[in-house]
Amino acid sequence: MQYLLIQMERRTVISLTDASVRRGDRVILGPVNFSVSEGERWVILGPNGAGKSTMLTLLAAMSFPTHGSVEILGQLMGKVDVFELRPRVGFCSSVLMEDIPGDELVRDVVLTAAYAVFGRWNENYDLWDESRAISLLTTFGVRQLGDRKFGTLSEGEKKRVQICRALMADPEILLLDEPAAGLDLGGREDLLSRFAHFSRDDRAPVTILVTHHIEEIPAGTTHALLMKDGLVAVSGPVAQVITTEYVSEVFGLAISVTQEGDRFFARAL
Repeated sequence: MQYLLIQMERRTVISLTDASVRRGDRVILGPVNFSVSEGERWVILGPNGAGKSTMLTLLAAMSFPTHGSVEILGQLMGKVDVFELRPRVGFCSSVLMEDIPGDELVRDVVLTAAYAVFGRWNENYDLWDESRAISLLTTFGVRQLGDRKFGTLSEGEKKRVQICRALMADPEILLLDEPAAGLDLGGREDLLSRFAHFSRDDRAPVTILVTHHIEEIPAGTTHALLMKDGLVAVSGPVAQVITTEYVSEVFGLAISVTQEGDRFFARAL
């Protein structure tokens, strides 16, 4: 008896086609061709000025390409109401952190994401909303801070709370802009461990994380994209991209890359 193996094609959730961004006379990104499918966990790396943050704002539907096209969750940018699209994309960045009121309770910082607002007012939240907020705070190790004011938290604690907020609306895509930047070694490793555990859940959203450091690539990452001078240098399965050859070329320095389990480490040669 012969058996037919059927491989289900995964849905494409992000697609950039010849996308570029111009500021004045200068092209700061692109042209870029890039696609992400369901179930994938991406990391984007590159030196300062490589175009990583600009790329992330495109993926978050926070900006538009000057040329080319950007399609997010089947919706073509420029032909969709971005205010309906953005709640489907969780976005965590230091820029957005500045919009969170310092006197807001941590619990409410997460809870208000259900209405996509900052600062609790007269919204009505049900038991499911409150339970999800508490569950997320627990997952990322900050449940005990629920009654603290956001402005009193450390940098690392604020980042964990912001990740919880980005996940509150149960997004289909999660974008993280340097979530481990500024953390000490213990804080970084704890956050990466919690995030890796969270991402193993089949219900976890597609994730794209931007960082400067390969040590900050979480376990469970499936794909990597290296950027240089606003262009994609190389992309593909993470173990084929995060190599001595490619990392050295992109950062312009002889760097030895080693892999231990699902983690990567680098040192200058």
